[in-house]
Amino acid sequence: MARSPPRHRAWTKGGGWPVSGLAIVPALIAAWLAGPPAAGAQEPVFDAAIVLAVDCSYSVDQEEFELQRGGLAQAFREPEIVEAIRSGANGRIVISLVEWSDADSQVIVIPWTVVSGPAEAEALADRIGAMPRKLGEGGTAITAIMRFAGGMLLDAPFRADRYVIDISSDGRNNTGGNPRLVRDQLAAAGITINGLTILNEVPTLNYYFERTIVGGPAYFVVVANDYAGYREAVLRKLLREITAPQLSGLPQGGEGIP
Repeated sequence: MARSPPRHRAWTKGGGWPVSGLAIVPALIAAWLAGPPAAGAQEPVFDAAIVLAVDCSYSVDQEEFELQRGGLAQAFREPEIVEAIRSGANGRIVISLVEWSDADSQVIVIPWTVVSGPAEAEALADRIGAMPRKLGEGGTAITAIMRFAGGMLLDAPFRADRYVIDISSDGRNNTGGNPRLVRDQLAAAGITINGLTILNEVPTLNYYFERTIVGGPAYFVVVANDYAGYREAVLRKLLREITAPQLSGLPQGGEGIP
């Protein structure tokens, strides 16, 4: 059953989620858990709402950023993605893409975008392929991007059967607070946090994500051994997120751990 998020307007597509707004996430969660308001007759409903969170911290050079960008763009050009979207009960998903680095640096590069068929998927792929890098330096604040993306989902102007934060990273959280606390708060609200770990710098990063970052319904981690493996890994991850793994018998957690 689709859940309707509470209607707080602290986050806007144009301005992003202000740093002062990070503290509002627990309040949004409390309102969500207390009981969502009745949905309006015209309120759109999607099979999944997914925030794609792309790592732009100091450890990601321009070539590595371009590999992330190219891999995501190519994924939405694959026929399997469109087939997966069309297989859902509503036959459509909604996607937003955020670049992130340190605690004060999250930028919505692509606001909420509906994808229900090949033309929309191709248009999204073109937008991703052409998106600029907005952030060039900064720490790896996974806690902050979890809060930011969680706020986007909790305050979204639509309903969805599943709410997902999709985090790609090549490093551990090193600023912005305790990620486990935010993970547990978001998981309690029914939000899934999945990870794509790129092992070029931290060979055990997937284990760290399993212990500290991912959570919520049917969470999982997909591994890319390096940035060259990102394209195949992100396609696998998107297919699994779109096709509702909790309904397909896939086990929770741990995909691709060596």
